[in-house]
Amino acid sequence: MMKKVILAAVFMGMMLMACNQNEQNKDNMSTTLQLTQEWDKTFPKSDKVDHKKVTFKNRYGIELAADMYTPKGAEGKLPAIAVSGPFGAVKEQSSGLYAQHMAERGFIAIAFDPSFTGESGGEPRRMASPDINTEDFLAAVDFLSVQDNVDPERIGIIGICGFGGMAVNAAALDLRIKATVASTMYDMTKVSVEGYFKSEDSKEQRMEKRRAMAAQRTEDYKSGTYKRAGGVIDPLPEDAPFFVKDYYDYYKTPRGYHERSGNSTDGWNVTGCQSFLNQPLLAWAHEIESPVLLIHGEKAHSRYFSEYAFEKMTGVHVEGVSKTVGNKELMIIPGAVHTDLYDDKNGMIPYDKMESFFKANLK
Repeated sequence: MMKKVILAAVFMGMMLMACNQNEQNKDNMSTTLQLTQEWDKTFPKSDKVDHKKVTFKNRYGIELAADMYTPKGAEGKLPAIAVSGPFGAVKEQSSGLYAQHMAERGFIAIAFDPSFTGESGGEPRRMASPDINTEDFLAAVDFLSVQDNVDPERIGIIGICGFGGMAVNAAALDLRIKATVASTMYDMTKVSVEGYFKSEDSKEQRMEKRRAMAAQRTEDYKSGTYKRAGGVIDPLPEDAPFFVKDYYDYYKTPRGYHERSGNSTDGWNVTGCQSFLNQPLLAWAHEIESPVLLIHGEKAHSRYFSEYAFEKMTGVHVEGVSKTVGNKELMIIPGAVHTDLYDDKNGMIPYDKMESFFKANLK
């Protein structure tokens, strides 16, 4: 009799633990984000896809907001793609446009705001991290993997601009990612450490950056606020470099302006990218076994980042030409500048190429 009582007590304890765990899971799944339900994108809504807002958490407990695009009338389990970027942008800009186009071509696609950005969670706002922002891609794969209409064995990712580097890093880390596109890529760690074209590539210059960051942290702590670095400069100086004019033409005009985009408004926190100074993103790019497609404009100031990534992955140095080595491909778009791959203004984003790349590798 006593044995039965003990077994019953153990069973009840297990049931209570399961119930508590279920309640915790419910808490983990509930959203605390305030999501805009009306269409507020910088591009028109397609009548070929269905759209809805979704949320999911990364392994740091930060809740991410995303737009999910599904082909109208789709049935069965489909291949899926997670999209993010550019660095300092929001899902209502380039990433949403890419996701919607890929959904028109038969993929489930989500465009998500990274941690600390846009409609996603994370405090303080406007922070960045090579680790956390790579994790954001992995969390998107977590989410897609359990959707009823997604085949978990056919998931790819797209990273745009600074999130191109994060996407390549994610592909090196997570074998569930079967194919990766990095479009008009930046390596945020490389540019943080070296400056553009190695213009700040000395120990003295890096130490000056570190001193400035350290001093700013003290000032931020004293004031109880985080000083913003400012987004794209406005008004635009007449003698601004072309790439600054290029960014202005997208982020500060009706073409690409969005009120939640840091690049369109007051930018990152001054200390927001501090960790990029010490943590190389592409250290293990040479071990990526899955296919990677790097897309860049011939005339983009940033082209060398994709060329650098291609060399890291293949050991082959190229400059200004398209090249394929094994399952790694660098595609150079003739005449394109950096922001030509942000939107459809000049019709230079190679959607057909991306479609064929993903259909060949997500099968």
